[in-house]
Amino acid sequence: MKSEETRTHPDRERGHLDREQVLAAATALVKRHGPGALTMRRLAAELGTAVTSIYWHVGNRESLLDALVERTLADLGAIRPTGRTPARRIVSVARALRRQLRGHPHLVAMVHERGLTERMFLPAQQVLVHEVHAAGLRGTRAADAVRAVQVHVVGHVLVERYRERAPVQRPGEEELWGAQTAEQDPALARALARPADPEALFTMSVNALVSGLLGPGPAPAGDGTGHSADPRTGPGT
Repeated sequence: MKSEETRTHPDRERGHLDREQVLAAATALVKRHGPGALTMRRLAAELGTAVTSIYWHVGNRESLLDALVERTLADLGAIRPTGRTPARRIVSVARALRRQLRGHPHLVAMVHERGLTERMFLPAQQVLVHEVHAAGLRGTRAADAVRAVQVHVVGHVLVERYRERAPVQRPGEEELWGAQTAEQDPALARALARPADPEALFTMSVNALVSGLLGPGPAPAGDGTGHSADPRTGPGT
């Protein structure tokens, strides 16, 4: 006969299951199949335990999703810049953020659906603030640089995801680019006819962006008075 303690805490009969194991298994399930696949019954089957064990460790499904979001926020916050110059360190932050967003699409979507996107990006933004300050930028110009890098990363990831999910293109790039469309530049035509390397393209583009942001004297993204434009009302308001 089972003891009262075993009936109250059914997972203890198995001996080793804990909350972290449950969250790790749930994270892996979401990464493989998306949030829709995360049911308490399926998670229990993945762990080889009873559904009641899952409830004991993480509560109901909504509580589990909240815990996964917090776990994702903590993971995405762990960005450590590398490099000997501010420019290289900013680029390293951008590349790390891209890898995180690319590596956790379903979990990032869960964060977004819960209205925590701004909180998710805050740690990366704070790292960028430190690096643009080290590069000598302050105020509006520093803020514009932080936002420009973030938007570049997010935009690039969204385009990558769109291209990966898009149907086969007919005609494809290799058929579209020739002497006429490339303005009699055969080397350019051959290059554009080949599939792009997303990692190389991102690195090249973010290097160019950061070089421009940290270069001498670019005007702030506003009306020339040091005030950023308000996208709702127009420049300088």
